[in-house]
Amino acid sequence: MRKLGLSARAMLLASNILAFSLPAAAEANLTVVTFGGAFENAVDKAFFGPFTAATGTQVTKEQYDGGLAKLRGMVESGNTTWDVIDLESNDAIAGCDEGLLQKLNPKLLGDTSDFIPGAVLPCAVASMVWSTVFAYDTSRMATAPASMADFFDTGKFPGKRGLRKNPKGALEWALIADGVAVSDVYKTLGTTEGLDRAFKKLSTIKSDIVWWDAGSQAPQLLADGAVAMTMAYNGRIRVAQVEDKRSFAIVWDGQVYDYEWWAIPKGAKKASSAEQFIEYASNPENIWKLSNFIPYAPPRKSVMESVDKAVLSHLPTASDNFRNALQLDSEFWADNFDSINSRFMTWLAQ
Repeated sequence: MRKLGLSARAMLLASNILAFSLPAAAEANLTVVTFGGAFENAVDKAFFGPFTAATGTQVTKEQYDGGLAKLRGMVESGNTTWDVIDLESNDAIAGCDEGLLQKLNPKLLGDTSDFIPGAVLPCAVASMVWSTVFAYDTSRMATAPASMADFFDTGKFPGKRGLRKNPKGALEWALIADGVAVSDVYKTLGTTEGLDRAFKKLSTIKSDIVWWDAGSQAPQLLADGAVAMTMAYNGRIRVAQVEDKRSFAIVWDGQVYDYEWWAIPKGAKKASSAEQFIEYASNPENIWKLSNFIPYAPPRKSVMESVDKAVLSHLPTASDNFRNALQLDSEFWADNFDSINSRFMTWLAQ
């Protein structure tokens, strides 16, 4: 495909920006729920503050650890207190299928062909591309790990391993470490034999696992020396490197990348302002700014040149980081999460 020239890129960006026209704020306050921590701090700088300045609508921030249980309870009780929700992919898909999310008006998004493939759903729009990686503290490791096999090799690399208390990511990593090519991970995981294989591999390090729930815990485990390596969100580790001057290093081999999503819960009391916020945050004039505060990639094609050049090499989509990357199969997890998580929780208790 012919690359767009500078003038063509500028015209595309301008046409996208012109598609957005923020109406007057309908409500004085908007409740947005995110995963908190470094991501919320970055969103606050990139979107919340500027949105309030542009519209007069104040943003009230709440935090959660993901999943649909609380949202489901709100919708079923007819008392939805959230207006905008930050979702992982399988929850965005399942939430829409269950009727827990409001359908998005595509006019809010401008030219949807400007989004990278898969970044627009009927009920949600991608806010960024993020990645689950593993990291270690260079000041505590004599030999640097370089592969997913190293993460699972507690003989060669002694010490505890941090993992999110969730089957997503952990089971994919177990298969990659066991020699399954990234292109075959979900085909393998979708079979009884493959699922057994993943749990068997995960069991080889079970006694050395330190489980975490909130993303902020992962870099703290490294900082405290509680683990030798940990699963973590790439942005959290980069923030620790830059702001806390931590000597952490990221291993990108086997990274599991995915989109994060903005959506409006069904029954949101401030639906008009929620639409206004999503329109603002998805605008090509604004969406790229998040990458300058936390290294997650923007999901719009026309804005990459706007990102600070010093940030680009730290994005999950940078060519050197993307060589053995696995895209999270959100459809697989939307269909299978409940059954696999039930087995995972039973395995944890054994």
